[in-house]
Amino acid sequence: MLSTENYRKAFIEYLDEYSEKKEPRNLYEPIEYILRLGGKRLRPVLTLMTAEIFEGNYNKALNAALAVEVFHNFSLVHDDIMDDAPLRRGKETVHEKWDLNTGILSGDTMLIMAYQLFETYEPKIFQALAKLFSKTALEVCEGQQYDVDFETRDDVTIAEYLKMIEYKTAVLVGAAMQMGAIVAEASQECQTAIYEFGKNLGIAFQLQDDYLDAFGDPKTFGKQVGGDIIENKKTYLYLKALEFSNEDDQQQLQHLFSVSPTDTSDKIETVKQFFVSTGSAEATKKAIETYTNKAFSLLEDLKVSEESKSMLKQFGETLMNRNV
Repeated sequence: MLSTENYRKAFIEYLDEYSEKKEPRNLYEPIEYILRLGGKRLRPVLTLMTAEIFEGNYNKALNAALAVEVFHNFSLVHDDIMDDAPLRRGKETVHEKWDLNTGILSGDTMLIMAYQLFETYEPKIFQALAKLFSKTALEVCEGQQYDVDFETRDDVTIAEYLKMIEYKTAVLVGAAMQMGAIVAEASQECQTAIYEFGKNLGIAFQLQDDYLDAFGDPKTFGKQVGGDIIENKKTYLYLKALEFSNEDDQQQLQHLFSVSPTDTSDKIETVKQFFVSTGSAEATKKAIETYTNKAFSLLEDLKVSEESKSMLKQFGETLMNRNV
């Protein structure tokens, strides 16, 4: 097995080969742009790693890994349009750099390209990959709709929020890992276990993202710290702070999340103080740990080598302790 970094390098090399110049340029150039913007490449790395964990060859899983990454970036292009976001990974978003119509059409093209990548596999594997991909793509769209709905609701529950991040973020992590297992022709039992491992790790990953959005280091986080607070997003931190607050504090917090002040730095600091004083920040860290440990517990009965289990655990611990 390779190291995580070597899987990442192998994937980026393959991505570079894939991103050949095509016509019309106004359709394909934005696709090349978003795919080269970088990012953690978390999902494709997991696909390659999982294929080898189940004694497959990671080279055979490269197209599945690429499909996952192309789909992920398609969802980012359309999410950025819906959020009217100016920046992605510190650079202009596709619809800002080109225009709205280009963002929509290039995004649509990426979704089709993702499906097309499965065509290189033999029928049995193709069918399993396509079936999982369709299910996951629908769930990601459902998660995005829940996220949009929550913007105008004042009664979002913790359970609803966890379901939203499971669909919007975590299922694609689980699917990325199961795709590696499918390519390696692992048993259905192993496929299910590795999917659940990835899904729980994905929930922990998103909760960590929520936490870092408020408490991350601006130098390493890569996004504006406090962005969720400025946008009045009802994250796990916010919902827990409401749960732990008295009635007066609840009203103050709800008021802060109903306005868009000119002095955002003051709002960010006030809300962060609420997150700390109510115990919400600590509860969020515990939730990250809970979901990470839930993922780790699934490894106990997984029929793979101890070295593979150790690698998966190390990967999870790295995610839990990240600052970007």
